[in-house]
Amino acid sequence: MLNGPIPPHVDPRKLVEREATLEGELPLVKMPRVCEQLTSSEGNVRAKFSFFRDEQKLAVMHVNLDAEVSMVCQRCLEPATFHVGGEYDFAIIQEGKTVEGLPKGYDALEVGEEPLDLVSLVEDELLLALPIVPVHDPEECQHPAGFAAAPEPSESEEERPNPFSVLAQLKRDPNV
Repeated sequence: MLNGPIPPHVDPRKLVEREATLEGELPLVKMPRVCEQLTSSEGNVRAKFSFFRDEQKLAVMHVNLDAEVSMVCQRCLEPATFHVGGEYDFAIIQEGKTVEGLPKGYDALEVGEEPLDLVSLVEDELLLALPIVPVHDPEECQHPAGFAAAPEPSESEEERPNPFSVLAQLKRDPNV
């Protein structure tokens, strides 16, 4: 197992043959597309990459990502912290090869002659893991100042007649 800084570029086929594991942290500041969505680019992504061959002799890269990010809550417009990440399994295939027949649960990762950019891969997965509409838990969140929440309808309010009900009656009357 290799700990410490994760190299930005690797050859996953060689790492599969060595059954290597890379573990470390990647700074969020190196991921500009993710940072555009955040209120702060401070922090790190804890990442673990395991390279191996599965039961079917497929070259596999298992990725585990974990990060805390700060985004603007869309309810109160204050910064909120969210836990993002997940586990991903990639079947490493030669560029241009068919991806049909991959076992369920594997994403295809086409690798050519160029080394694999791990930072870009992590950035892509984090972008997909970010909440679409970030909001605090309702118990923690207050509406912004000057915003009036919609009043709850009370049971004591009586129903007012619909002003268009007269038109409905006219529509039903064949003499009009």
